[in-house]
Amino acid sequence: MSIYWNKRVKNLSPYVPGEQPRDRKFIKLNTNENPYPPSPKVIEAVQKAVNGDLRLYPDPDCAAFREAAARRYGVMPGQIFAGNGSDEILGFAFGAFFESIYADGPPLNAKTADVILFPDITYSFYPVYAGLWNIPYRQIHLRDDFYINCDDYRIPCAGIIFPNPNAPTGIPVPLADILSLAECLETQGRVLIIDEAYIAFSAQSAVPFINEHPNLLVVHTLSKSASLAGMRFGYAVGDEELITGLCRIRDSFNSYTIDRLALAAAAAAVADASYYDKINNRVIATRERTAESLKNLKFNVLQSAANFLFIKAPKISGRDLFCALREKGILARHFNKEKITDYLRVSIGTDEDMDEFIAACEEILNRI
Repeated sequence: MSIYWNKRVKNLSPYVPGEQPRDRKFIKLNTNENPYPPSPKVIEAVQKAVNGDLRLYPDPDCAAFREAAARRYGVMPGQIFAGNGSDEILGFAFGAFFESIYADGPPLNAKTADVILFPDITYSFYPVYAGLWNIPYRQIHLRDDFYINCDDYRIPCAGIIFPNPNAPTGIPVPLADILSLAECLETQGRVLIIDEAYIAFSAQSAVPFINEHPNLLVVHTLSKSASLAGMRFGYAVGDEELITGLCRIRDSFNSYTIDRLALAAAAAAVADASYYDKINNRVIATRERTAESLKNLKFNVLQSAANFLFIKAPKISGRDLFCALREKGILARHFNKEKITDYLRVSIGTDEDMDEFIAACEEILNRI
């Protein structure tokens, strides 16, 4: 550690992204990217945006995108927040809606009404953000079958966040349970953040209910469903007071978090729902076919409403399967965490990618 780091930096455990190899060509099934290209209308919009206006700052209000997204979801532009990827928005949300503590405050995982709640197996950026903002938190255990039980969250707390479907399991949470939880939190004056990064792949979105629940913030990304992981764009939908809170945090860092090309791409993407419905339905079909093939090989395959599968192989550890697949030129994601160490998260690629993955799994198992 550097002597120049402050205590905050020294105490952080930063998020570790999925491997992005440069040394050889892999079938990349480790970062949940969409296997299909963006809409042609998105490419056209970006090409048109490459002009002399790049000398000018982008629109800090992201008006064109917010209007396009508002039309898509039947809400007001003031109920849309745009950010440089959903991760940025989540970071802003932690700062805007969850209370920080000072050094003499309660420890992390304190069991008081001052802590925020999220699952013990979930998106691993949540504890990172809590540490960055010095927010106390408590992790709620998933059920033995890896499902989120919303009843476990109906306790005094400082706010709640979880993905739907959850990551890395892919298991969806019933929408009725989410709305009931939002109502419960509203009586406490607390915010419920639903991270819908994978909502396009089968689960029911909470966006249509933001007007009924002013404490409900729904966060989306264009990285997965819109094939724009390389463009870095996310957005949140919620009550205008929540959106204003996000803007206050953003504008305390940088009023221009989104460039002109990303804004053009995002506006075109949310306007072309028919194209994305088509390719994402292909992903869903491939996911279901892959799940059946893995079950035939005696894998334990969790229910998934995402663009990935969470799987456990027979006769081999998760780490060993990860390494064996990598040797064959296939990348998956392994999480070195006690409850899930024997599982891999496998992104859904093209049909050809998944055929190679299944063949590799079968060959590895036959060698044992």
